[in-house]
Amino acid sequence: MTDPALKPRLTPYLFLLPAGILLILTVFLPAAQAFLLSFARYEYDLTELPQWVGLANFQRLWQDAIFWQTLRQTLLYLVCVVPLLVSLPLLLAILVNRKLRGIAGFRAAYYTPVIVSMVVAGLAWKYLYGETGLFNQLLAGVGLTGIPWLTSPHLALFSVMAVTVWKGLGYYMVIYLAGLQGIPAELYEAAALDGSDGWRKHWDITVPLMRPYLLLVGTISALSAMKVFEEVYVMTQGGPRNRSKTIVYYLYEQAFDRLEIGYACAIGLVLFLVVLGFSLVNLKLSRRHP
Repeated sequence: MTDPALKPRLTPYLFLLPAGILLILTVFLPAAQAFLLSFARYEYDLTELPQWVGLANFQRLWQDAIFWQTLRQTLLYLVCVVPLLVSLPLLLAILVNRKLRGIAGFRAAYYTPVIVSMVVAGLAWKYLYGETGLFNQLLAGVGLTGIPWLTSPHLALFSVMAVTVWKGLGYYMVIYLAGLQGIPAELYEAAALDGSDGWRKHWDITVPLMRPYLLLVGTISALSAMKVFEEVYVMTQGGPRNRSKTIVYYLYEQAFDRLEIGYACAIGLVLFLVVLGFSLVNLKLSRRHP
């Protein structure tokens, strides 16, 4: 006879079993295979079995100048994009967190870029950045020379960053809006009596109370910045001269353009370790500042 108390303990795991099997097949098993392939040579003829090469892929990675360039550019992407995606959506959320007529329309307008496909957004912005695109037409209208937004080695990466920021503003605004609506209005009224009014009240009350949301948005936007791919693929394909190439795009290039699967898996393992390290640092900071 089975233990009567055993069934209630097993029931939750039975509900989790289908999702667990799906995760194993689609996430954990491929991740384990990629880990093993990072120590193997597996390229060109994918019908042949992988050949174990030990740390050869990582030795090649250490000497790969393009890999280090893409890593630096990915970190630059992180440093430039994350502060904007942490601060600007908060300002937007504060602006639309008001009981005004038609405010729902403004919220919807700010959120619209989120539901637009990145491919569509990238193509639209590529047209705007074009030599005869809207931005250069506006500059020509005031007598200024057009700017090579996507063809300049110094501007291409920053032009792609602008699309990432534009696309993410509405998403993070909604997260902040949920937090703002949980702050009692009485706190702002009490602050006004103490002389903290206008934008100062947000510095004194909103920012401290929104700290968990700030950490959440900082984490999500940082992870997204380190894994950026679609914008680069659609708008620049890593050019010019690899100056807008990120580490994920370089991984894609090695895996699917050059069919160097083992080397691409080594790049992916390094990226995983970087993301893991960042996540551990963020977890420590979130525990220190509850």
